[in-house]
Formats: sequence, C-alpha cells, structure tokens
Amino acid sequence: MSVLKEKILCRIASEGPITVAQYMEMALYDPEHGYYMKGDPFGAKGDFITAPEVSQIFGELIGLWFVQAWEDRGRPDCFSFVELGPGRGTLMADMLRAAKMRPEFLDAAKIFLVETSSALRAIQQQTLKGLSIRWCESLAKVGHDAPLFLVANEFLDALPINQFVKTGDGWHERMIASKDGNLFFVLSDKATVSQFGAATIGSIFEQCTIAAEVVGDIASRTAKSGGAALFIDYGHGEAGFGDTLQAVKQHKYADLFAEPGEVDLTSHVDFEALSNIARAADTYVFGPAPQGAFLKALGIDARAKKLKETVDAETRKAIDNAVERLTSPSQMGHLFKVMAVAASGSSPLPAFS
Repeated sequence: MSVLKEKILCRIASEGPITVAQYMEMALYDPEHGYYMKGDPFGAKGDFITAPEVSQIFGELIGLWFVQAWEDRGRPDCFSFVELGPGRGTLMADMLRAAKMRPEFLDAAKIFLVETSSALRAIQQQTLKGLSIRWCESLAKVGHDAPLFLVANEFLDALPINQFVKTGDGWHERMIASKDGNLFFVLSDKATVSQFGAATIGSIFEQCTIAAEVVGDIASRTAKSGGAALFIDYGHGEAGFGDTLQAVKQHKYADLFAEPGEVDLTSHVDFEALSNIARAADTYVFGPAPQGAFLKALGIDARAKKLKETVDAETRKAIDNAVERLTSPSQMGHLFKVMAVAASGSSPLPAFS
C-alpha cells in the first residue's frame, strides 16, 4: 500500500468520510506524494497527452491569437503574459516562438508561469532555458498593475470537485469512506440545501468551487486592468447531471481508489457555470466553442499545409494525424471547448464568431 493511501486512510479514520474534493486535493496535490507534485505525467511515456504535445501548430496558433488580442487592445507597452498549469512548458515555448513575428509583443510581455510542482517547474526551466520567465505558485503573486493576458490549457479539469447525489429526501454529498484498507463511496447523512434543479433519483451533480473562484478572479482582473483570458479544456457547454470523475494511467482508465497519487484524476469542466461567473464580473464571454472549430478559424489547415511543403511523406502523415486529433469531432475537436473573457466593451476576440 502506498504512503499516500495510508495517509488518506488515517485521515478518514480520524475525521470520518471525506469529500470527493478533499480526496482529489490529497491525491493530486499532496506536497510529497501527490500525482502532480512528483514528476512528469505528460506525453507518450506518461499517462496522457495534451494538445501542445500533439503538435507544435496548437501552441503557435494560440500564440498568434494572443498577439492579435494584444494588438486589438491597443498594444499595451507592458502586460502580464500568464499560463496556469504549464505542464512541460511546451505551450509557452511554441507561443513565444510564433510571437516573434511581433517583437514588440515580446518586449512588452512579462511572462509568468503559475506552477506548484517543483518537479514540473524544473522541466519547464529546461524547456524555456534562456528566456526571461518568472515562476510563481499562484496567480495572486502576479501584480495587478498591468493588463492580463492569460491562458489555461487543461488546467480547470484537474481542480477538485464536489459531487452530490439525488435521493428520495433531497441531495446528499458524495463522500469517501474506508473499510479494511479499501476506499469506497458513501453519502452524507444530511441532505444538502441546493439549487441543482429537478432531477431523477440517482442523478449526480458536480460542482467545482475552486474553478469558479479562479475564473471569477481572472475575469475581475481583466475587467479592471484590461487584457484577455483563454480557457481550453474538455467539458460541456451546458450544465447537466452525470458522473464525469475519472482516473487515467498510461493512457487508460484506471481505478479511482486503488493507487491515489499514481493516477491522474479529472472531471469535465462546466463551462456554462464558469461563463455565468465571468459575466457577473462585468466581462464579456466568448464561447464556449468546440476546439476543432476554433482551431479551424485560426487557420490550422493552412499552417499544416505550409509545414508539409518541406518534409518527407512520413512527417506529412504525422502532421495530418495531429490535425485530425486536434480538430476531429470524434477525438479532441468537440469534447474540448474554448472560452475567452475580456472587459465589456472591448474589441472582439479572434476566432469567435
């Protein structure tokens, strides 16, 4: 049995059943044994592949999106360029390479990577070696004295969620208990006051308080200081019921409870809830739009065609496969959504119809 699982079992023995959010917090972010705190989970040799690892085109297009958003907002001569959860640093490296077409953009950018894992931070430092980058553990460490241009790619899906189950006497929070060294779901004793709406018995509603706080904070900052924020993640455009909590290891679904700290835990992002929160902060919300349509609007096909002009047949096929993976409705093109926020009354953002 892993050290982290023993730690979780001890907490339950001492405090009683814990919430799904508390379990995810420990499994993913425990300072010593949490999944994201120990090493590199990305890529073919890891547990999952994110869009920047699929193709350089993804990061290049996102970088050009920010250059255009910056130009449309008056080309401020100083701004904070922030990435939340930057993985290996691949996305930022590709964005900055594409942004070289506007040297003034790079001159004006103060680049911040928000990363809590020292292991991943070391990898990012190698990926971005030679560039002027500031690392911080939270967005709160980034000053409010300049416009904020921010990207969060597959960041929100890994934030802890709470789950609630509809029963005959109302909604009860889903909890995690233990017996004989095993972890399993139970329901809280008391019904929870909620506004989740009408649902059949057995329905599950998921709520991510942390994501709401993050998006609310970012929206408030863009409303006051200017700039724009781009969120890319898998999830649903309309709120609904369902259990989307999942564990992944080596690109396959895994047991939620067998190896906490050794598997990735994620859930689908509720973009409707987050867009409502952003609007309440006096920002204009663009999207959510399917990732495939967004990348098509940014010119992914034209960029792929350009890249294929000087490479061999095998590389051309790899480029086509990558574009298919990023844009096809049967792969990442539909399940993944793109949402952006900017101050009310500001210029429209690129690629949103």
